Amino acid sequence: MILSRYTGPKHRLERQEGESLDLKSLASKSRDKRLNVPPGQHGQKGRKKKSDYAVQLRAKQKAKRMYGLSEKQFHRYFEIGKKEKGKTGDVLLQMLEMRLDNVIFRLGLAPTRAAARQLVSHGHVSINNQKINIPSYQVKLNQVLTVDSKAKAIQKEHTPPVWLAKQGAAGKIVKVPERADIETTIDDQLIVEFYSR
Repeated sequence: MILSRYTGPKHRLERQEGESLDLKSLASKSRDKRLNVPPGQHGQKGRKKKSDYAVQLRAKQKAKRMYGLSEKQFHRYFEIGKKEKGKTGDVLLQMLEMRLDNVIFRLGLAPTRAAARQLVSHGHVSINNQKINIPSYQVKLNQVLTVDSKAKAIQKEHTPPVWLAKQGAAGKIVKVPERADIETTIDDQLIVEFYSR
């Protein structure tokens, strides 16, 4: 069976991008020091100037890795975003942020998106008192998310973004996130340019 999702070392992906992608729950000084060393035995020696295509590809790969999506899933989000009203990049990020696994992560109910995805997949998350086990579920405005008692132990101290409200082991989307509300280093314009070639 071929897995489409990356299951290898997460730190390698972060080193490739040169920054933390929130893939690991615990940060360490030694790990953070290595973020500016590319993966490989000796890193990449004498880095060449990147072409426009390479820069666009890196932006797309970074977003895809950050949200833990396959190429097919990510491209499908882009195609949907292209058809919606508004700027394609803004709509793309909005849909990614409103995925159930990401909302759980942003609320601080799980330490990483991967942990949030596992919580959802294993049936520990409910929306409006109905169990949902689909990580890609698009959470709607004012739907109330809760995690069961087994999942409460992995919560982290975290202040949710302005578009979310949290109380104990529950939270909800209080406003649809605009581009300015989404805290990310992703350059969505580069992603749009990549797919528009």
